[in-house]
Amino acid sequence: MSTTISQGFCRPLRARAAAGGVVLAASLALTGCTGSPTPPAPSETTASTSANTSPGATGSPGAGNSAPAPDAAGSIPDLVANLSPSVVTIFTKGGGLGSGVVYSEDGLILTNEHVIRGNTTVEVGFADGQRVEGTVRATDPVTDLALVQAKRNGLPKPAYQTNLPRVGEGALVLGSPLGFENTATAGIISGLHRSIPGSASNSLSLVDLIQTDAPISPGNSGGAVINMRGEIIGISEAYIPPSAGAVSLGFAIPAATAVEVAEELLADGTAEHAYLGLTPGELTPQIADQLGIQASTGVVVLSVDEDGPAGRAGIRPGDVLESLEGVQLIAPEKLLTELRNRNPGDTVGIKVKRGDQSLDVKADLIDRPTQ
Repeated sequence: MSTTISQGFCRPLRARAAAGGVVLAASLALTGCTGSPTPPAPSETTASTSANTSPGATGSPGAGNSAPAPDAAGSIPDLVANLSPSVVTIFTKGGGLGSGVVYSEDGLILTNEHVIRGNTTVEVGFADGQRVEGTVRATDPVTDLALVQAKRNGLPKPAYQTNLPRVGEGALVLGSPLGFENTATAGIISGLHRSIPGSASNSLSLVDLIQTDAPISPGNSGGAVINMRGEIIGISEAYIPPSAGAVSLGFAIPAATAVEVAEELLADGTAEHAYLGLTPGELTPQIADQLGIQASTGVVVLSVDEDGPAGRAGIRPGDVLESLEGVQLIAPEKLLTELRNRNPGDTVGIKVKRGDQSLDVKADLIDRPTQ
């Protein structure tokens, strides 16, 4: 299976990164643009989305002197007017651009790691037209999140809602698609806990995402996905473009993940992630035949770090992982999702198929080694 995924970051040139393996061949397209395009017509509202109306909004750094949020019945124009000052445009060297969201009043901005990748300084543009220098403070490629310190104080910080939205709820996306700064788009929440099929060999970040039907475009990456109460429920991450046969398939990192990682990055500059120490691949009928196993679902082990948890547990290349802690592993992305929900130090039980043998092994997860 081949899936094209575009992460919403504008690059000055079109860049394409392809990854292939014995069973996986996915193409990750980073769709580029050159600067800010000239609008074909007077101002126009475009699209990108995510929603939530569940009770119990939490504020992590978003609580306190937050940007004013309208009541649950607030209109879309009110939501956009209230939240726009909390959403920024991030300009990188060479003409690339993405979006970001205010994380604290003293100029801390939350965005995607792929937006600022390769940069130590950026320029941050605000809704009032002011642009200031920003310094990349910390990054986490595993979740594709980063913190940028902008040289500006007294920013309106929004509330971050760490409860997941409900499917069908309305949502807004704010960002700078294709260089059109301060763009608002609307839609609904289409699904939760989504993983992009075929993405495991390209990115560890494209798992356990919020799905929306609003078009997310290059430049939206790192921007805000907002519920109808004006709370941040997600950070825009990626979309599957129409060229891949998709219609309105956009994805966002849940606010709960974003807040957890941001707080870890603030604490010591790094975020912890459970590490099993193997490379997963898709199990196809052809691979199953080659391995001599009777299995239609599972995750084939392509390689193993012998000194990692999987290697120490006796897992070998060619093994098929059928389940982890009782959860069936139907694809490599499902394994990554389950590991995302574990912590270093956890011990997990794994059912393994090896030829005609069925094995139960225990692996002690560790913190992912730094590259």
